[in-house]
Amino acid sequence: MPVAASAIYFLNLRGDVLINRLYRDDVGGNMVDAFRMHIMQTKELGTCPVRQIGGCSFFYMRISNVYIVIVVSSNANVACAFKFVVEAVALFKSYFGGAFDEDAIRNNFVLIYELLDEIMDFGYPQNLSPEILKLYITQEGVRSPFSSKPSDKPVPNATLQVTGAVGWRREGLVYKKNEVFLDIVESVNLLMSSKGSVLRCDVTGKILMKCFLSGMPDLKLGLNDKIGLEKESQMKSRPNKSGKTIELDDVTFHQCVNLTRFNSEKTVSFVPPDGEFELMKYRITEGVNLPFRVLPTIKELGRTHMEVNVKVKSVFGAKMFALGVVIKIPVPKQTAKTSFQVTSGRAKYNASIDCIVWKIRKFPGQTEPTMSAEVELISTITERKAWTRPPIQMEFQVPMFTASGLRVRFLKVWEKSGYNTVEWVRYITKAGSYEIRCRSDETENENEIGSRDETDNENEIGGKDETDN
Repeated sequence: MPVAASAIYFLNLRGDVLINRLYRDDVGGNMVDAFRMHIMQTKELGTCPVRQIGGCSFFYMRISNVYIVIVVSSNANVACAFKFVVEAVALFKSYFGGAFDEDAIRNNFVLIYELLDEIMDFGYPQNLSPEILKLYITQEGVRSPFSSKPSDKPVPNATLQVTGAVGWRREGLVYKKNEVFLDIVESVNLLMSSKGSVLRCDVTGKILMKCFLSGMPDLKLGLNDKIGLEKESQMKSRPNKSGKTIELDDVTFHQCVNLTRFNSEKTVSFVPPDGEFELMKYRITEGVNLPFRVLPTIKELGRTHMEVNVKVKSVFGAKMFALGVVIKIPVPKQTAKTSFQVTSGRAKYNASIDCIVWKIRKFPGQTEPTMSAEVELISTITERKAWTRPPIQMEFQVPMFTASGLRVRFLKVWEKSGYNTVEWVRYITKAGSYEIRCRSDETENENEIGSRDETDNENEIGGKDETDN
């Protein structure tokens, strides 16, 4: 259900009304007094952004020194209301030169009233795209003297842009060289036990595009996702021979994607916006290729001495390499002195985070560098508290590698003029929350009840697919 807002108010920190607009007659003009008395004066602004007073609901958000309050008298979509507020503030900032505060509202109240009439009709949100609204609301706002952002020039064909099906792209774009850049960026999240069992593993990814294409092109993107390949093989009446397939979860698309065609044909078809945008986001929980395996061992030799041994194995292809690899191995707070031996990179003790930081600038695939450290602890008379052993954390970036196995099978561009295009595809895998619990001789039998049964299937993650690369 959409917002169906009855009124919208812009208040300063004292509760004075700067601007308001009533869209429906089901609420009175004194609703702002109820908000001021029951919410602002009771100092409950920070407790919850949604409050009910009488038969009305108040959705409010503070931006700089201004409160934006939406009043509804019936059931409404709260997430849609706050999304509207965020998009409206971005629209105002584009007109005001990047500033949105009480002074900017007072200096541009005529323009704000004109915009409020366009972006909401009878309480329902309408088009909030700055690029489209600037085509026919050409009035420039009073800009802050500290803003150096140049004003955007209006573009012709405003009527076509407002009423046409493609509102995110204007006509008449011309480029000498028609290029498309596509980046698949993935973040690997891992939690591994001290015995090497995968307790949690998933990949969150996004496809970023940068289009410099003339005219009004139509693009079609093909991936090696399981559902799309099965649908394609059914339509062509022949078996699928595309190799490994993956299952995408929680997929969200940019508004330019034709959802009707995706639901029927499982193909990503779209007319792209000009420039850079995020085409889609996804998540994968099965068949993850772990780029690194970490084997840590910590031995406590008495009360004042420890030995730390860490082996890191890169399981991606030998022709690939990782950049900016950082391994953070935690040590006790009582650490007094450390000495290291590394086969690759550099290591040092960082007392501010109580970790040994091992950095490898360039990490080739199919290699196993090791780090050995001797840690001396401060001797104390009192009994020392047991060390909680925080997990080892990793940071890395692996170009031309995807932990999910996602691949671009094709990227087709159609345009009525028939020009040639150049497509560039790049893959990048980064570390999200990549953690490995530490092993110790004293904690070989640590409490992991159920972890073995719960992770029998998860152990196949990466183990089966490690040899794919």
